[in-house]
Amino acid sequence: MQTTRAPQVLISEVGPRDGLQSVARTMATADKLHWITALHAAGLREIEVGSFVPARLLPQMADVAEVVRHALTLPGLTVMALVPNRRGAEAALQAGVHKLTMPVSASAAHSLANVRKTREEMVEEVKAIASLRCELAPQVRLEAAISTAFGCTLQGEVPEDDVVWLAAQCIAAGADESGLSDTVGYANPAQVRRLFRRLHAEIGEKAGAAHMHNTRGLGLANCLAAYEEGVRTFDASMGGLGGCPYAPGASGNVVTEDLVFMFEAMGVFTGVDLKKLMAAREPLKAGLPGEPVYGMTPEAGLPKDFVQGSLHA
Repeated sequence: MQTTRAPQVLISEVGPRDGLQSVARTMATADKLHWITALHAAGLREIEVGSFVPARLLPQMADVAEVVRHALTLPGLTVMALVPNRRGAEAALQAGVHKLTMPVSASAAHSLANVRKTREEMVEEVKAIASLRCELAPQVRLEAAISTAFGCTLQGEVPEDDVVWLAAQCIAAGADESGLSDTVGYANPAQVRRLFRRLHAEIGEKAGAAHMHNTRGLGLANCLAAYEEGVRTFDASMGGLGGCPYAPGASGNVVTEDLVFMFEAMGVFTGVDLKKLMAAREPLKAGLPGEPVYGMTPEAGLPKDFVQGSLHA
């Protein structure tokens, strides 16, 4: 496999945060470090390693500062963490992360359930964190991820105008990028194309990642639709772990292994070694014995005579 070329898409692994926060058990810190090391060894170069939230709310994330310290030793890795507010952002910046990601919900009901703030209050929180970032660590990037962008189990339909407006507000508040998240798995490919087209028209190159869930089996189709609209960063979770604890029914992140296989089979270079990626499932399973992990590609195996990189020019 060629390793000197720049990837044509960025696969952002969110399992150590989005995945682990959604399981009842807590993975031991040593197992987290082993897993993240294996993900890095497979070629993943952006990993959301945890979230800076109170341990009483998410005990799975209590060791996030230690996890960040380890991740910072892995060469070429962008270490990303979720922060819901200014306090979390300050702790993340002190820990030395390279990128902050903030969940800003387009659904008014989900915003109150998830962070106990209105959408307008979250825009002000983005502004406060952007100011803090500029003061303490101006090199750190800030992403405002628009969650429930395609619908909400609490509210139902989320108007597309609200989604585009909120993304633009977050950029105006100081976020470097704003992507769209299908938090509850409601999206379909036509909707994904339409909404990302509108997002690009509104905020241009500051349009960020596609974060899709496979709750209803459309995760890969939605990623492909986003790719066809110019999206080049995709969130995914090893084994399909993940969901939002404050959004009922929000199961099933897109499986990293399946997403990488889809792109590589198309001849789209990801920079991720599929065989090493499959091997990285083992420390995940060792750290969460008995926890269901998913993925069609790991179960079926690679096609006969499939040589990764053979279709690349």
